Amino acid sequence: MIYLDNAATTPLDGDVLRAMSPYFTQNFGNAQSRHAMGRSAAAALMSARDKTAEIFGCKSDEVIFMSGGTEAGNFAVKGACLARGKGHIVISAIEHPCVYESAKSLEERGFEVTIIEPDGDGVISGEAVERGLRSDTIFCAVMAVNNETGVIQPYEEIGKICRERGVFYYCDFVQAVGFLPFPKYASAFAVSAHKFYGPKGIAAMCLKSGSRVVPFMDGGRQERGLRGGTSDVPSAVGLAAALERATDGASGDAVNKKIAALSERFIKRVEGEIECAVVNGKGRAPSIVNLSFEGLNGANILDCLDLKGICVSNGSACSAGAPLPSRVITSAWGENRAKSAVRFSFGKYNTLEEADAAVDALKEIITNMK
Repeated sequence: MIYLDNAATTPLDGDVLRAMSPYFTQNFGNAQSRHAMGRSAAAALMSARDKTAEIFGCKSDEVIFMSGGTEAGNFAVKGACLARGKGHIVISAIEHPCVYESAKSLEERGFEVTIIEPDGDGVISGEAVERGLRSDTIFCAVMAVNNETGVIQPYEEIGKICRERGVFYYCDFVQAVGFLPFPKYASAFAVSAHKFYGPKGIAAMCLKSGSRVVPFMDGGRQERGLRGGTSDVPSAVGLAAALERATDGASGDAVNKKIAALSERFIKRVEGEIECAVVNGKGRAPSIVNLSFEGLNGANILDCLDLKGICVSNGSACSAGAPLPSRVITSAWGENRAKSAVRFSFGKYNTLEEADAAVDALKEIITNMK
């Protein structure tokens, strides 16, 4: 089995699992309990929050743990906008479904929504965002790295524009951890542990002090009173451990170089050996390569690769099973490119031999299809 779907999820790092293990079976107390076992869990939770804040470059009380990137996107859009009651929302056409569909749901409640389209390279420019802002704009969302194409967005430029205009800016940072600096100008940004070799079911949001939001859940005072519910201590510990490993200078750079070498080798061979293939997007994070195959069906290619033991995807795992072609690819390059798109995403456990095997399999599949 060759796994090239790391943008969907990554395997749990062994060291991260070892850091989590004691909080499943030994120090398993409820972090809100006042007894010794509860205090032990609370100390671990506090340590995880402090470590996450240190890496983010923010204060500990600005870190909120939640269940994943989808919850974070929902919380940011709905929490910030409902706190203001009415107004204008600006989002990009390439946002993750959790942001895009949250904005659409608020549109049904009377908010106005402007959607900014990407250019021919898959980029949402700062100029385009600035043109979309109005005097009554209250919220803007543009992600740092697109989860389907890997294209890096000018998130710091957009953050500065929003800050100058007094607009709440949310930056989905889920696919950017370890590759890019954390946002300096965002009102909020979020990461999801399972994208960088941590556990599934845990995310961390940096919500800057003074950013007004309404609680996402009622019935508990956890997470600054914004998200009630028993704290998931093992997962918070795992997120902090995975985040520390992903952002460690020397080892992190080595992982990035390895992943870049894999994707560069893969792209070079594809472009040189498969005539109908085209890479979607420029200025990408090294882990994600989105290809379209002219005149062919991407879903069929995915299925054929699966039969050969190669795991890839057509786009966002959160949109799996959607009857329409990718909204992200369509917005930049049209429906035909979207119908033939396949996403390959590389991780630290992949090898050059696996990248070559994927190209060899693709060549055989494309030849048979044609």
